[in-house]
Amino acid sequence: MEPTEGAEEERLVRCPVCLRELPGADINPHLDRCLQAGGAEAEPPSKRPRLAAAPPGSQAEGQPEEARPAAGPPVFSLFHKGRGGGQSPAAAGGRSGAGRDEAAVQPGHGCSAALCGESLAQKLEGKPLAERLRPDTLGDYVGQERVLGAQTLLRSLLESHEIPSLILWGPPGCGKTTLAHIIANSSKKNGTRFVTLSATSAKTNDVRDVISQAQNEKRLFKRKTILFIDEIHRFNKSQQDTFLPHVECGTVTLIGATTENPSFQVNAALLSRCRVIVLEKLSVEAMEAILMRAVRSLGLQVLGQGNQHGTPATGSSSKSSEFPVYIEEKALNTLAYLCDGDARTGLNGLQLAVQARVAAGRTTPLSATEGGAADGILVTEEHIKEGLQRSHILYDRAGEEHYNCISALHKSMRGSDENASLYWLARMLEGGEDPLYVARRLVRFASEDIGLADPLALTQAVAAYQGCHFIGMPECEVILAQCVVYFARAPKSIEVYRAYGNVKECLRMHTGPLPPVPLHLRNAPTRLMKNLGYGKGYKYNPMYKEPVEQDYLPEELKGTDFFKERKS
Repeated sequence: MEPTEGAEEERLVRCPVCLRELPGADINPHLDRCLQAGGAEAEPPSKRPRLAAAPPGSQAEGQPEEARPAAGPPVFSLFHKGRGGGQSPAAAGGRSGAGRDEAAVQPGHGCSAALCGESLAQKLEGKPLAERLRPDTLGDYVGQERVLGAQTLLRSLLESHEIPSLILWGPPGCGKTTLAHIIANSSKKNGTRFVTLSATSAKTNDVRDVISQAQNEKRLFKRKTILFIDEIHRFNKSQQDTFLPHVECGTVTLIGATTENPSFQVNAALLSRCRVIVLEKLSVEAMEAILMRAVRSLGLQVLGQGNQHGTPATGSSSKSSEFPVYIEEKALNTLAYLCDGDARTGLNGLQLAVQARVAAGRTTPLSATEGGAADGILVTEEHIKEGLQRSHILYDRAGEEHYNCISALHKSMRGSDENASLYWLARMLEGGEDPLYVARRLVRFASEDIGLADPLALTQAVAAYQGCHFIGMPECEVILAQCVVYFARAPKSIEVYRAYGNVKECLRMHTGPLPPVPLHLRNAPTRLMKNLGYGKGYKYNPMYKEPVEQDYLPEELKGTDFFKERKS
């Protein structure tokens, strides 16, 4: 038993902080002193790496602990990459390679981190160009000067990191997600937590988990949480109610993005707790600036109207091809117009056109200019149009644009503007609207706005509806166009529409029980009803040659003329 006891007495235990080996009986007091000496720089024992052996020179055998030189805790490259002093020999060896690799990929020479050091083929592959070129700062954000220009309230709040709860409403590709991306980068630098969810895939439990974490972060670390919900209109009313108390008390700052009118798609209670920011379609000038930024990032050269080479972009024009790649200035201008203010459509259309031409140019190089300049790959206006197929018409059959266009069509016909009427009709049909929906609206217009001024208008509208039902699109578009022009040119009368409105107003404003039908106007199919006076005294008009004098309104309304009476 004596050798066993001696072995237990000599058993050494390694300190997880300084890696010294001490007798097991002394480890607890030593660990307390070691942690106090290390302070905040010491890593928690559970998070420090295990090493097979202590670094040479890291401990002094036989020396009392008080005689050891004062030194901070060892620095490991796993947690402290790229730091200068205080590295152990192990950190100075193979483990330091991670720090060198990280420093080697840092962008430089004005090249973006996403596209620096890549060939043109690599730049065009992988993520869509619209995603890779998404700006990170407000300084790079293009467009939306009305709400984010200099000296605007929202820009001042964003620059001061005072982010209110927002609902970003605008058409696709106008910069809603990009603005949220910029806020995320800014908030992370400021120590604010930023969480992103998409209403297309997230569930209520996911939202509750984020809110629970936000409550813990706020209570324990006084740390704010910004929650970005993309396509927030996809959440139903009960799911949106989940945010209400937490936005109210400031647990989370909510930023929602939607392409739908928030007045219809977002709870009124939630809407009152957020500020609605209306983002508009990007202007042609803004689109040109975005496309030029993409051209510079890809390393293309712009060919001007006079067949003069533009200034080449930063870096080589193409490393994946022996020929330089050019793009016509007219092609960029055309793309800026055709994408209809949608930056995502414009950038992806540019990417598709360049990819196609580079792939074709590897085997069939084209002359870049007509004047005998060096050969190269040329992207023309026709290539851009081929990639987009047709003008990108923004129209949502179930959203805000649907109601805006039908309202514009109705008011243009009412105003007898046949050109505007045809324009709004074409906007709807070319955008994919159901022609029967338009035809039903024309039937209503025939009685509401034309009425008795041209009784044949109702016949025209019903005939147009039947024609659309018979043959469908695209043949029925001319039928609707004929009906629309007929209505725009027809005389207008709202006499019947207004008179019926007066009757409805009379019924709504009546107090007490409604007056009974006069006895002489009542139907009397049975003897009992005749005995009760039903139909008594009624004069059958066709039996009289002269006009018949009898009352048809209840006693209380005798003499009322709904065609002359105006609504109060």
